[in-house]
Amino acid sequence: MTTSPDSAVREFIAEHRPAFLDELAEWLRIPSVSADPDRAGEVRRSAEWLAARLRSTGFPVAEVWETADGGLPAVFAEWPSGDPDAPTVLVYGHHDVQPADRADGWVTDPFQPVVVDGRMYGRGAADDKGQVFFHTLGVRAHLAATGRSTPAVNLKLLVEGEEESGSPHFGALIREHAEQLAADVVMISDTGMWGERTPTVCTGMRGMVELQIDLTGPAQDIHSGSFGGAVPNPATEAARLVAGLHDADRRVAVPGFYDGVVELTAQERELFAELPFDEAEWLGVAKSRATLGEQGFSTLERIWARPTAEVNGIWGGYTGPGGKTIVPSSAHLKLSFRLVAGQDVEKVRQAVADWVADRLPAGIGHEITFTGSTRPCLTPLDHPALQSVVRAMGRAFEQKIRFTREGGSGPAADLQDVLGAPVLFLGISVPSDGWHSVNEKVELDLLAKGVETSAYLWGDLAANWPAGKTAGEMGNA
Repeated sequence: MTTSPDSAVREFIAEHRPAFLDELAEWLRIPSVSADPDRAGEVRRSAEWLAARLRSTGFPVAEVWETADGGLPAVFAEWPSGDPDAPTVLVYGHHDVQPADRADGWVTDPFQPVVVDGRMYGRGAADDKGQVFFHTLGVRAHLAATGRSTPAVNLKLLVEGEEESGSPHFGALIREHAEQLAADVVMISDTGMWGERTPTVCTGMRGMVELQIDLTGPAQDIHSGSFGGAVPNPATEAARLVAGLHDADRRVAVPGFYDGVVELTAQERELFAELPFDEAEWLGVAKSRATLGEQGFSTLERIWARPTAEVNGIWGGYTGPGGKTIVPSSAHLKLSFRLVAGQDVEKVRQAVADWVADRLPAGIGHEITFTGSTRPCLTPLDHPALQSVVRAMGRAFEQKIRFTREGGSGPAADLQDVLGAPVLFLGISVPSDGWHSVNEKVELDLLAKGVETSAYLWGDLAANWPAGKTAGEMGNA
């Protein structure tokens, strides 16, 4: 009897699963907390551990890459296909983790992983070591099932060591190594699915612009009885800026803010509506009593596919006990704008700067400090590489794969900008995994599905990549 390719993949995974989990647990024992300077050596040890495992997996190139200014190291690996027309895929993930301590409320030591009821508990189990590591067994299963000696795609990995600290050196790293990192597709394995029974593929992330506005008025706090109502008040003007940030339909009122926005298609809205979304449950997680946002859009559409403006902080004047009747000399705002595909970071910055300047009266000075920005990214539903991910996941999960987007922002846009390649997402984590929280875990059966998806994906991508097409020609919103 001839064994089917899918059966061969599953048999290989089942046979090697115990050793795979033992190795993952070994990696999780390395407390690679990038935010803690005292653990910089552990982050390096994590990078060296991973590079060694990638070499033993079969990658002919597996290197620890240093970052600028004494930053923490990343890992790069490459395994050429040998097929002249094979597309090149760069898998991105990170090997650093969030801080964790038993005293935070962990049931077990966060850096001594344990398996209980089909779950592996430990810091980094889901975010992101488990989701990086499943590719090592996935590529081996791919080779075993197909009889190949090299992957069907030119496979590259870039595993960052500073993602949990804001990726301060990541942009410079990928620009420095842009030639080695060149790819037709970027695959982000640092994301998740809707739920255990609802496997999904993420198609995009929002971008972001962050800023602080410092307003100044009188050279010092002055008496409100003698001067109030006759000179401009910075705190009042801060409040007026905030009040004017949205219109009556909760749309951002900054002129030009929506220029270029890629609108949701009817198909995308239908696909979002298929998801088993419980708004009451979501509100419970949000610790909020009601939803509110741009008119004409559902909650999921608002957080995934619409741009937003949020007041992150507002302060100024006297905030101590009792009263102090003054016109304060200064006031301050922190704002963040989430962006969607089609919006340009620099144009949004300029639009916000112009809007602030136009709304302030004479006598109020202001300074805007832009503190961070990230471009949005979106892969169209009909992109061939996205369809390969969907087919591979469908084979592994044996059910329909649905679609989500990510309301947050991340380093995906840096990769898109520098490499000019479409960004895709492949993750198997679920909300209950507790990223950044106590008792982080990964569902072992889902982890195996990630391995299986990876095993199917490379052959599907190679078979369905349009001949002669480059990443730029394939397009990316």
